[in-house]
Order: sequence, then structure tokens, then C-alpha cells
Amino acid sequence: MQIKKEMLSSQAYRALKEMIANYRFSPGSRLNVEELAKELGVSRTPIWEAVRRLEQEGLITNIPNRGVFMVEMTLPMALHLYQVREVLEGLAGRLAAANMDGGMIRKMEKCIEALRKVVEAGDPIGYSKLDFTFHAMIYEACGNPFLQEILESIKNKMRPLVPLSKPTLSRGYEEHKRILEALKSGDPEKAEKALQQHNRGMQAQIRRVMNEGLLKPDNQREAP
Repeated sequence: MQIKKEMLSSQAYRALKEMIANYRFSPGSRLNVEELAKELGVSRTPIWEAVRRLEQEGLITNIPNRGVFMVEMTLPMALHLYQVREVLEGLAGRLAAANMDGGMIRKMEKCIEALRKVVEAGDPIGYSKLDFTFHAMIYEACGNPFLQEILESIKNKMRPLVPLSKPTLSRGYEEHKRILEALKSGDPEKAEKALQQHNRGMQAQIRRVMNEGLLKPDNQREAP
């Protein structure tokens, strides 16, 4: 029975994480544990166990007597995450440049082509999903499982940040093309620089987004 319980908990965790990855829940929205349990065909216990894991990962927050909510991104949170990511992704790019092979290059080229199509379609959610896929390939290619785990955790925390405008999507697409070219060159310094520049550009974009009211400063953050 213990094994079955653990399996249900893991299945609920994977299901909820997939929902989050597919932007089922908007930042700051409330998760209804009862409805999720019915939807997944399990009791509330596996859902609560999954909630605890997701809370540890910084994706949701459980407020006593109020409920479970998706984490809402603030400007300081976003900038702090990008500051850390800039350094670590630069390192991942440096390592990955030395490990690129034909198979990985082809996979990344396919991802870039898919990015082009979603940019043309003006699909920010599709873009964001492919962005995660592209960066995950870099983390995999870096060959350092500890660095990969840290970067994936950071990227997961950044899921609420979805580019909204077509010009923003287009800029991101061009930056990803430059990153791939740097990786294909096999030049560690060039790859590191391309990824760091990408992250600096995203930090500048986040500041602009804040002016549009899509992110709140901490002192304006509303309680769920």
C-alpha cells in the first residue's frame, strides 16, 4: 500500500507540474485541491503531497486558512533570478560549446525552426514552451548534472514570465539563433558571451514590462 501511495503522489506531482508547464494556471491564481483531485481521479492526499513538493520548488505557495496559489512574479524576484541565471547560463554555454555533437545541433536547429513559426504566429505561450526546451538542451549539453539541476530550477521559477508582444518574440528568436551559432562554433567564450547578453537583454525587457503593469514591485504586491 505504501508503494501505491508513493506512486499516486508522484503521478499527481507530474500531472500538476505539466499543467503549470502548459500555463494552465495564471500567476497569483488559486488552485482548487478538491477539483484537481476529481480531475486526476485521486484523493486529496496525493494532491497535497504534490503541493508540498511544488511549494519547495518555489512554484506555488500554500497560505494557511486561505488556500494554494500560483506564485506571482514581482520585479525584484525577476531581476534577481536573471542575475543568477546570467552567470550560470554563461557557464553552461561555455561547457556546452565543447560538448556539441551532430545530434544535439540538429535537435537545437529543429527547435529554432519551431521558434520561428510560433513567432510568425504571434504565439507567446508556444514561444515560452520552446524557449524552455531550447535552454534545457543547453543544460543537458553542458555535461554537469548539478549545474543542470540548478538552472532547471531557476527556469521553472521563471514560468510566469511570458513575452507578450510580437517585437519581443522576434528579438528573442534572433538572440536564440545567435546562441546556437555560438554553440556550433565550439568557441566557449563566444557561447558564454551570447548567453550572458541574452540574459542582460531579458533584464532590460523585464524593466520595460514593469512599466506596462505586468509585474509589480514588492511594495505593490497584493495578497492572494
